[in-house]
Amino acid sequence: MSDVLMALAEARKAGKPKGLTSVCSAHSKVLAAAFRHGAAKSKPVLVEATCNQVNQDGGYTGLTPAAFRARAEALAAECGLPADRLILGGDHLGPNPWTKLSADAAMDKARAMVAAYAAAGFRKIHLDASMACADDGEAVPEAIIAARAASLAGVADEAARANGLPAPVYVIGTEVPPPGGARERIDTLTPTSAEAAESTITAHEAAFAKAGLRGAFERAIGIVVQPGVEFGIENVVAYDPAKARHLGAVLDRHKRLVFEAHSTDYQTRAALQALVCDGFALLKVGPGLTFALREALYALDAIDAILHRDRPGASLPDAMEAIMQAQPGYWRGHCHGDDAKQRIDRHFSYSDRIRYYWQTPAAEKAVADMLARLRAATIPETLISQFFPAQIGALRAAGKAATPDTLIEGAIFAVLDDYAAAE
Repeated sequence: MSDVLMALAEARKAGKPKGLTSVCSAHSKVLAAAFRHGAAKSKPVLVEATCNQVNQDGGYTGLTPAAFRARAEALAAECGLPADRLILGGDHLGPNPWTKLSADAAMDKARAMVAAYAAAGFRKIHLDASMACADDGEAVPEAIIAARAASLAGVADEAARANGLPAPVYVIGTEVPPPGGARERIDTLTPTSAEAAESTITAHEAAFAKAGLRGAFERAIGIVVQPGVEFGIENVVAYDPAKARHLGAVLDRHKRLVFEAHSTDYQTRAALQALVCDGFALLKVGPGLTFALREALYALDAIDAILHRDRPGASLPDAMEAIMQAQPGYWRGHCHGDDAKQRIDRHFSYSDRIRYYWQTPAAEKAVADMLARLRAATIPETLISQFFPAQIGALRAAGKAATPDTLIEGAIFAVLDDYAAAE
């Protein structure tokens, strides 16, 4: 599957640019939909775990890289995706989870994490050592960032070799939006300058060479730059090809590389296609998929309330509100304004802070109870038209009765279809 990744730059060089969607989510329903979508279209599926989601300590999912791989492979097989079409990647792998430690201690943890990812067979690794640690000061010089990235690559190469696995391919660069989107409304963004992109490449090439890792640098397939796309709490900054046109010259000079675009969530199909044409071959999407999942779950809850007027317990939004209030760490600091505005943002913001709560036991029970009632019922077509208008036409054409599970999957498929059209 590394050939799929290596082929992206070749396709651009041949004048036939191709893209690859990177699904950055650990939610089982999102992953299952991605795997079924890939199986239906006979295409590879790239799934990436972040340093905060999955690491040697378990991350916020409680999963180590080996456990994440086992879970992903089992789910892919269940969904009919052949094993050779699943590609696993690691995103923002570096000291980010441990920045309260000294740089030496944080990098020791980061090296252990990268080794665990490589040993578990993750093939694509984004090396990101840009975060300032406790004794770094406010900003880390680019030369130090590059040197730290090179040290991580050396550990990853060694771990893959020790486990009889092919060496990983790498993505370098750190000029990305905040993970999960901006914390407030933003209206404009300045794309990375060509000079800044060149400086990143030069610094990493020199650091890898100094560490005796020229071969590892030759396996760098991409660089992360800011194309001028982002989403905030309540708005999306759309891609403007004219503003990013200057970056094409960078890829013309470095023909082994493509760009990796983060925070492409909520871009239109046309914008995604334009990104790929302009060399942004790796398209990351995460919150946009769980946003679609939440929309579907809340729509199903509204149907459930109509069909089961005497249902026990709270509505799903009320149940999620109680869970988020009891555990505010994932939304506090991201939601602002008065109580009413914060409640809206907790549930409905593009940054999708609610995604951190779906896999809590209380949320899983609330969703399971609702789905059990709906699976045992017949959902009238008129209610599907009311709450899932984008899906009713396809369901009628197929002559299929809708189930809550197919409606959820259909909502996620709609997002993935936009990305597939850009590939």
